[in-house]
Amino acid sequence: MNKKLYVGNLSASVTDEDLKSNFAQCGTVVSVNVVKDRYTGASRGFGFVEMETAEAAQAAITKFNGGQLDGNTIVVSEARPKRDEGREGGGGRRGPSFGGPRRPGGGGGGFRSRY
Repeated sequence: MNKKLYVGNLSASVTDEDLKSNFAQCGTVVSVNVVKDRYTGASRGFGFVEMETAEAAQAAITKFNGGQLDGNTIVVSEARPKRDEGREGGGGRRGPSFGGPRRPGGGGGGFRSRY
């Protein structure tokens, strides 16, 4: 069963290929994804590596967590499932809508002046 790992604190120059070659030391790498900003294309400083087995994933965590990669001390841990909170209009501190209920003539949500 494949096991997905979170890899954090990556330097901006680390590529998918860099992660793949490093993590391949611990077992078969199924996929690699360095997360990039959708507008600039620059690395966001984290990524995901999917290992073929749970044993290989645990070996990678043990070997690389707290280690150095391209000058940065990286964090490697088991990836958590995606959160759906906030994607369906609910959750968060402010409830289901950002600015609360709409008021006549008051626009919708955001900053409201007292004056």
